[in-house]
Amino acid sequence: MADPSAYRPSPGTIPDAPGVYKFRDPGGRVVYVGKAKSLRSRLNSYFADITSLHPRTRQMVTTAGAVEWTVVSTEVEALQLEYNWIKEFDPRFNVRYRDDKSYPVLAVTLNEEYPRLHVYRGARKKGVRYFGPYAHAWAIRETLDLLLRVFPARTCSTGVFRRHGQIGRPCLLGYIDKCSAPCVGKVSADEHRAIVLDFCDFLSGKTDAMVRRLEKEMAQASSELEFERAARLRDDIGALRRAMEKQAVVLGDGTDADVVSFAYDELEAAVQVFHVRGGRVRGQRGWVVDRLEDAGEESPVTGLVDQFLSQFYGDQADLEDDVANSVPREVLVPELPADAEAIGEWLTGLRGSRVQVRVPQRGDKRALMETVERNAKEAFTQHKLRRAGDLTARSAALQELQDNLGLDSAPLRIECIDISHIQGSDVVASLVVFEDGLARKNEYRRFAIREAATEGDVASIAEVVRRRFAKYAGESGGQDRTPGIDPDTGKPRRFAYPPNLLVVDGAGPQANAAADVLADLGVTDVAVIGLAKRLEEVWLPAEPEPSILPRTSEALYLLQRVRDEAHRFAIAYHRQKRAKRMTMSALDDVPGLGQSRRAVLIKHFGSVKRLTAATVEEITQVPGIGLATAKAVHTALNRGEEKQ
Repeated sequence: MADPSAYRPSPGTIPDAPGVYKFRDPGGRVVYVGKAKSLRSRLNSYFADITSLHPRTRQMVTTAGAVEWTVVSTEVEALQLEYNWIKEFDPRFNVRYRDDKSYPVLAVTLNEEYPRLHVYRGARKKGVRYFGPYAHAWAIRETLDLLLRVFPARTCSTGVFRRHGQIGRPCLLGYIDKCSAPCVGKVSADEHRAIVLDFCDFLSGKTDAMVRRLEKEMAQASSELEFERAARLRDDIGALRRAMEKQAVVLGDGTDADVVSFAYDELEAAVQVFHVRGGRVRGQRGWVVDRLEDAGEESPVTGLVDQFLSQFYGDQADLEDDVANSVPREVLVPELPADAEAIGEWLTGLRGSRVQVRVPQRGDKRALMETVERNAKEAFTQHKLRRAGDLTARSAALQELQDNLGLDSAPLRIECIDISHIQGSDVVASLVVFEDGLARKNEYRRFAIREAATEGDVASIAEVVRRRFAKYAGESGGQDRTPGIDPDTGKPRRFAYPPNLLVVDGAGPQANAAADVLADLGVTDVAVIGLAKRLEEVWLPAEPEPSILPRTSEALYLLQRVRDEAHRFAIAYHRQKRAKRMTMSALDDVPGLGQSRRAVLIKHFGSVKRLTAATVEEITQVPGIGLATAKAVHTALNRGEEKQ
């Protein structure tokens, strides 16, 4: 692990100007690329207290061995250079929003002489136009079946196309007029391409113009007494309208926009995008990616928005021939990034006309944003539960842990400890329990660190392990490991039996500290490991080197879930404790108001905000609070304001 201070640039050498920076590992490979309005401010934030950084950011700065930067003249240039470098170097710590291969799309191969319409799953290719994604492949086939009578384009594979060209007979679709049969020369390549382009225009939202044109042709055919042609045009118009009805109308003003929203936790984020063209939802995409919080961003959402817009639309513009279709007139986001104006200028340059990035405040667009947000949260929840709910995967994970750690049996009960604090203040710990690979939330425990609060994470881990196992070791006498039975309920007491595996968040020192405490207590049947965030290394006590589980291992995935859950639970308790301390501190200076009466006041009003808004008379209604104390409380909470 590299020490960031070893390669920190000298003070004053970093320019206070916009630019793009690269972190390189000791081998010279680029591991992260970022941009900044002020290089000096942004880079200095990476070299602050390492414990205050986001876990993935901390992993990045300790993996890197050097940092370099390039100064540019504008933020728009910084955006473009950042995108080009990410594409060139593919840094491991930059989030890449590659297309989700699980959703089917309707692909139109405009790069072929005779373009083909077909269902496709996979990475995007240049020269191919895509519509969707759709929720199901049958939805694409149903739409195609309706539209082929109006736009009889080729849908067959290259092999089928060539074979029918050789035998000189079209396929069944050619005989029933759902294909113009370019394979046998019924239409020329130019005529077939015109049909395909009309099809693309219709799916791009130019529906009204298409329907009006067909209605005009139908009226003309009727006036010329060509009733068969008029009837066919009538049926074509009906097919187009049925296809339009299958796409929900969400906005009535012909809006051309992408609506983006996120759901995230400390380590991962889910993003959902609804593509609205002509006021209708034409497609939906979703990704789940690892988070890397940029140290200079004010909030997690602004950082996610910034990364997504620059990478997603840069890739779309590179792959799509029709840039105006890939970059909409509006991009609706939950929060504006700090460089929203520069991003808007950059997107305008890609599209060739003005693009607006904004947050919808009310009306239909706000309602649609809330719908996209719900979809992001649902996708994130499903991502978390997908592998956790797989019995086969859980069984495989437990078996892999037994084999890799050399355990006598599969670890059916796993407990994990994590420490949370900010620079040594409000130090707390969490203990989470997993049985058979599933969380047992009713058995979670949290600890306020007492003796070891000022001694660091290793000492805090030791204190929690001692407090967790002291009662168990005493009741079992260090020998009898059968669970203690509650005489009142007849059920085993909680924590009266040990886990098969104890996981601590950290590396060798943390694992050694936990193992030493267990040895002192005489507990010898609990395996201990440490799981380090940096490279997801598994540390065994007294071992000089860690074990590295394969990245695709079910065992590693289970350990990560256990560790992440402990991390989440610890952070929640830490925030609660810190908020309570800050809330109570507002009343610390009130003379004659002790801890008990402060608690009574907060409980009566529910919050300091409500207590601050209360009058002296309302405060005196609290049991035990007299007039003098009420006036003192009111004065302390309303300093600088007019007294009642």
